[in-house]
Amino acid sequence: MAWYLLHTKPRLEDQALTNLERQGYECYLPKINIERARRGRAEVKSEPMFPRYLFIRLGTSDQGKSWAPIRSTLGVNQLVRFGMRAAKVDDPLVKLLRARELNMPTETMFQTGEAVLITDGPFSGIEAIYQTSDAERRAIILLNILSKPVTMALNAGLLRKRA
Repeated sequence: MAWYLLHTKPRLEDQALTNLERQGYECYLPKINIERARRGRAEVKSEPMFPRYLFIRLGTSDQGKSWAPIRSTLGVNQLVRFGMRAAKVDDPLVKLLRARELNMPTETMFQTGEAVLITDGPFSGIEAIYQTSDAERRAIILLNILSKPVTMALNAGLLRKRA
């Protein structure tokens, strides 16, 4: 048994994973947690670490499961190949990715000290400096009001990076 790389159709990695697992294949789709603004609120969403790619464990001999059904599985585009050979992935690399996935922190929308612009509300259009976020996913920002720095908490979905 060895790990191989599959190329999926755009944004159908989860569908390909589900369909392959239903057919009895062992698969792995590494994911990361990313903070995104959605409907004016900050949400943490799990997204593929490598968009359009997932790993599948297949037998290297003729006695294992057939490779033929993989091509017709919903969500799968093709098995990644180099010339006529399928792209093999070493077991230590897959183990490393699994370990990294477990220990990877959530990727935030803004970095400390980054200039942001408030997009809605009474302070709309005012520039601020992003400081951190609190437990309720509100952004703590630093505004310059009347020549004095003022700390303020507001929903991170109301901010965007300054162009």
